[in-house]
Order: sequence, then C-alpha cells, then structure tokens
Amino acid sequence: MQIERTFWKVLIAFAAFGLVLLIAGKHPLQAYADTAVFVLGSLEGFTELFVRMSPLVMAALAVSIPARIGLFNVGGEGQIYMGALFATGTALCLAHAPSWLLLPATLASGFAGGAAWALIPALMRIKGVANEAITTLLLNYIAPLAVGYMIFGPWRSPESLSYPQSPKLVEGARLAVLPGTRLHAGLLIAAACLALCAYVLYRTRWGLEMRAIGGNALASQHLGLPVRSYIVACMAIGGGIAGLAGMAEVSAIQGRLVAEISPGYGYMGFLVAWLAGPSAAKTVAMAFLFAFISSVGDVLQITQGVPFAVVNILMAAILFSVLCGGKRAGALK
Repeated sequence: MQIERTFWKVLIAFAAFGLVLLIAGKHPLQAYADTAVFVLGSLEGFTELFVRMSPLVMAALAVSIPARIGLFNVGGEGQIYMGALFATGTALCLAHAPSWLLLPATLASGFAGGAAWALIPALMRIKGVANEAITTLLLNYIAPLAVGYMIFGPWRSPESLSYPQSPKLVEGARLAVLPGTRLHAGLLIAAACLALCAYVLYRTRWGLEMRAIGGNALASQHLGLPVRSYIVACMAIGGGIAGLAGMAEVSAIQGRLVAEISPGYGYMGFLVAWLAGPSAAKTVAMAFLFAFISSVGDVLQITQGVPFAVVNILMAAILFSVLCGGKRAGALK
C-alpha cells in the first residue's frame, strides 16, 4: 500500500514537471517518450542508470547511518571529493606496486578520505563546538577546493593544457568495467555496503544500541551506552562509504582526478536517504528513480534544448509531492 502511494506521488511530480515544460514551450509527452527510448530502450542507456545508482546508494548510506543515532550528515558531497582525492594520491604514489596491493590500497584510501572528512564534524559535535549539520554542509565547499589545488598544482598532468587534471591512473588501480558499457564494480561495492549496513542495523547488538541512542541519547548515556563512540563511528563509517563512491568515480569512470568528480551525488544522496527512510529496498528504489531523473536531464538537453538544471525542478517536485502526502523520513528521525 505504501509503495502504491509513493508511486502515485512520483507520478504527480512527473505530471507537474511536464506542465513546467509545456509552459516553457516544450513538448512534455515527446520528452518522456525520448527518455524512454534513449534510457530504457538501449543497453548503453539502461546500464548507465546503474552506473549512477552506485554513488547514489553510497551517498544515501552516508546520510542514513549517522541518522540512526540522530545525526545529520549533509556532507556527502565533500566526503566523495575527499575519497577521490585520497584514492588518487595512493594510486599515484604506489603506481609501480603490484595490482593485488594497489587496488585494495586505493579502496582503503578512498574510505579513509571520506571517513577523515566526516570525523571533523563528529569531533566538533562531541566537543559541543558546532552542530554537525552546519559543519558537514560547509565542508562541502572546502573539499572541491582541495581537489582543485592538487590538480592545478602538484598533480597537474603535463598532458592537460586547457583542462587541469591529474595523471592517468595505472590499470592496477582501476576497477573492473563491463565491456561495451560504463558499468563497473562500484555497483558491487555499493550493494555490499548496503547489505552489510542492513545486517548490522537489524541483526546485531550494535544496531539495537544505535536505535536506542537515536530514540533518546541522554537516556542511553545514563544506561551506559558509549554515545560518543557511536557518534564517531557512525560519522566515520558513513563518510567512508561516501569516500568509496569518490574512489569509484576516479578509478572506474574518469581514470584520473578531475575538478568535477561528482555532479551532485552527495546532495542527491541526501534526498534519496530522506525519502527512502531506513529501508534498504526503498533506498535502492529511490536511487534508481534519481538515477533515472539524472538521465532525463541528459536526454532533455539534446532533444528539447533545455539546461541540465531542469532536473532540480523535477527533484523538487518529487520532494514537495511526498511532503504534501504526509511522508516522514524514517532515516532522519
């Protein structure tokens, strides 16, 4: 029943978006038909949905894990950038290492980069310096500057004259890609992270304690639960998973560090987590929906001559449709 209500809300949002296109002098029915043909009607377009799903799932987990204990991690975007930065540094420094060592080290560095970036707001929250919602959001603006500094400076490839970027990563640091597509092993990493988090949250003592802290942190602390340790762990793990998304973008998609490593996956991941709640199945469904919406923007740029930013209108329409229906975000309680 809940799935049916969500379906109708999303349908209403797409109808509202079609009205916006009509007012702008475009052809909404033709736009949706073109999207179906280009995105769902070809192997390349369909696999591209899963390419975009994997960072969205990981970015959503970066939000939902801290949310289980009442924290707001709005810094998924910055954590993706720092994961990409750390992973690139490791891949460049260990370029001559054997692949059995290089790829795991690159993965671990991507996780460590995102985790370290998330630890800053966690420690500030513990010390009572600032709220994590503010600090994680502000750090989103610093991480791309750190990436820009490295690719404009120490890591700038001599091959890139007009478009600064790092040297190309060696094959040993690259994730496997399905031949003929851009579908890569990052999807398996996202699925493993989602399954592991679901198991921990609902099948272990740690998950029970996290739900208790999220319900009442003060009472949990009086009962002897290590609330501060959970704050640090949840933020670090969430940030680390977002860092893995950045590592996958560098390793599998770009092949090197570039200035715009993420087209806003961190922000879209926040919406995915907010709308999906604590359900792993709904997280997958919402990630697929937002991957489709992102593809809509690409198609409409070509067929309707509208800017990619129109996807923001569609995402906002979905959000308002859900809000008007009285939906509450279970993941962010």
